[in-house]
Amino acid sequence: MRTFNRREVLRAAVMGAGGLVSCDRALLGEWVPERLVLADGVEVDEAFHLLSRAGFGPWPGEVERVKKMGREAWLEEQLHPERIDDTGCDLRAERFESVYFSAGEAYEFRKPVLRDEITRHTLLRAIYSRRQLFEVMVEFWTDHLNIDLEKGDCIYLKPSDDREVIRKHALGNFFELIRASATSPAMLVYLDGKSNQVRRGSGDKPNENYARELLELHTMGVHGGYTQADVLEAARCLSGWTFDRNRFWAMNAGESFFKADWHDEGEKRVLGVVIPKGGGKGDLDRLVEIVCGHASTARFIATKLCKRFVSVEPPEVLVEAVAGAFTRTRGDIKAMLRAVFGSEAFAASRGQLLKRPLKFMVSAMRALAADTQAEKAVLEPLQRMGQGLFQYPTPDGYSDEELPWMGTLMWRWNFGLALAAGKQGGVRVDLGTLRRAMGKGAGAREWFRYLVGRVPSAEELAAVTGENEEQSVGLVLASPAFQRC
Repeated sequence: MRTFNRREVLRAAVMGAGGLVSCDRALLGEWVPERLVLADGVEVDEAFHLLSRAGFGPWPGEVERVKKMGREAWLEEQLHPERIDDTGCDLRAERFESVYFSAGEAYEFRKPVLRDEITRHTLLRAIYSRRQLFEVMVEFWTDHLNIDLEKGDCIYLKPSDDREVIRKHALGNFFELIRASATSPAMLVYLDGKSNQVRRGSGDKPNENYARELLELHTMGVHGGYTQADVLEAARCLSGWTFDRNRFWAMNAGESFFKADWHDEGEKRVLGVVIPKGGGKGDLDRLVEIVCGHASTARFIATKLCKRFVSVEPPEVLVEAVAGAFTRTRGDIKAMLRAVFGSEAFAASRGQLLKRPLKFMVSAMRALAADTQAEKAVLEPLQRMGQGLFQYPTPDGYSDEELPWMGTLMWRWNFGLALAAGKQGGVRVDLGTLRRAMGKGAGAREWFRYLVGRVPSAEELAAVTGENEEQSVGLVLASPAFQRC
């Protein structure tokens, strides 16, 4: 199939008054192949499994591509997103101005515009990006370093945090990710770090909010072995870092900065390691090295990755292997992911994880090659399912456990049935093109094989066979089998 260059795509995108809507979707890389090879085993196909976990689910034809190039080669390709041409997705997602503005400049936008643009940008990237593993890791770190848009000025500051912290380091180094997050204006506001001051001779005590979450949620974990004294000492290390939205006279307006007269210059002791007095802003770097380099951090991050990608109760041998990769490489995220996706535990976990609402919706739209601009009508079902983007109120982020999501299954069923029937607002699907690619006589059984990645049992086939094709497809999307990956 011909590969189109960026200039051709841009030219197509601006043809006519319709703009992007008039663009041939093939030019965007959103085509459906002429022939789809359907799964023929009783177990979920291995390539389908990889695309469902290391991505948001297969786009038509991607399973065949992974089989042709090999799973290891596909994973290595995904681990280097900068090498993947994502022009088609860029054309859908890059038109939102506010996501590219600095923290200070974002104050020029109204809150509803900021909220609309960052959520739509995120959803469109998940649906259409060819850099699927990157987008999955963006979601992972967004939860890990959760910031609620609705607290204080976070709605103005999160777009730059998403760009400069999460996306910049999503497949990079964990130490650098935490260092960037620690001085992010959004995080300083969300966890009250901007008011952490210990002025000399004042008797001030440092604000412990961010220091506590740094140890409990971002690095070592609640059972990581730190004490209340370590929290206090960490807060002293962090004192002086702040953000001021009114500091527009400065050369770097909108960025965080260090106020030396707010910093506790005394000696600190964190996790038994002495940080000499007089370290100034360098105390932050020393703190990051200490907590990120701790064995508890390696294990905590390894466990979270294994829970997200393998099992809510991951095997100990896998956690140890991923933690070992963390330690050997000093927090290289790519190395940890290679350990996860190359493990026997990952291969054996096919079809066992419950999809969270975002993955459920995106996997359905990707499977049906949906055409959407991620407008309000598409975001509303996600809100009803309980995973409104950037709206989780507490620092721990959306859960990987199954129980919190079981109460919203009805909204999933409604979305799946509406999507297949062409009645979901803001989305267009073409079942006919996919049916023809499956081959003559394709029915409910073939749709199940395509959407779930395996052959249905007799009971499953009976449950998803509807009165017509639209109903059958909707029933597959609403089925227990499609809810899992």
